[in-house]
Amino acid sequence: MHKQTASDLVAFLVVAQEQSFTRAAMQLGVSQSALSQTMRALETRLGVRLLTRTTRRVSPTQAGERLLQTVGQRFAEVDEELEAITALAENPKGTLRLAATENAVATVLWPTLETFLPLYPDIKVEIVVDVGLTDIVAGRFDAGIRPGEIVAQGMIATRIGPDMRMAVVGAPSYFEKYGQPQAPSELTLHNCINLRLPTHGGLYAWEFEKDGRAVNVHVDGQLVFGSASLILMAARSGQGLAYLTEEQVRADMANGDLIRVLDDWCPPFSGYHLYYPSRRQPTQAFSLLVDALRYRD
Repeated sequence: MHKQTASDLVAFLVVAQEQSFTRAAMQLGVSQSALSQTMRALETRLGVRLLTRTTRRVSPTQAGERLLQTVGQRFAEVDEELEAITALAENPKGTLRLAATENAVATVLWPTLETFLPLYPDIKVEIVVDVGLTDIVAGRFDAGIRPGEIVAQGMIATRIGPDMRMAVVGAPSYFEKYGQPQAPSELTLHNCINLRLPTHGGLYAWEFEKDGRAVNVHVDGQLVFGSASLILMAARSGQGLAYLTEEQVRADMANGDLIRVLDDWCPPFSGYHLYYPSRRQPTQAFSLLVDALRYRD
């Protein structure tokens, strides 16, 4: 492969991933016009259009999407091998990109990083807060963090936290006004604070189980957020009912700011797991972090 073509392919991957010439040019350290010319030259050489350009965004064509998935994966593998070779140095080094929810970061990731990072000053960690089911391979993440029961097939998963439970909570002022639901079905009569999943664009269904019977309730209400911390803020002020993990509302329940309902419909489920592709060759830095995060009961 010609060196110029390799360089142009790297530029294409950044444009396709960022879906913006402006952001891609900043990342590559070139002008927007120069990057646009590079893309046109690459399309001319290949004899196929790779990008669809509009006034607001840039998106891959069918050919571009294929190139993004195939060549992008090859470049990712090259990057991983280079990181692995670099990691053979005496001091572990490298940048690790992780996708996790706010709660996972606060409860299991950050407590470990507080002691881990000072031990390895040449290891950098980038955390992207994500409430959706992001494809960590397409997003070029080293790993993601999810409850064990929703880790995708084909992934290596390491348990990093204890079992969890969900909790339906509301402020005392809310229950004084509207009463307490006695069953999940009654939630449809209440003002519930919804969570929107950015990956799929839908609203998260509240999941319940009792005596082997599973029930998913699509609740409704005046507020929809993309952040658990904002849902908690609204619940504290009496704006509606929230569906969050016990850990997120434990302090509020203890001091009486929030009251829990439907406790018997919220059984424990598998806690947080760190997961990554089985074909990935872990770097020394990544292996050290996995071992530090590993849950030890």
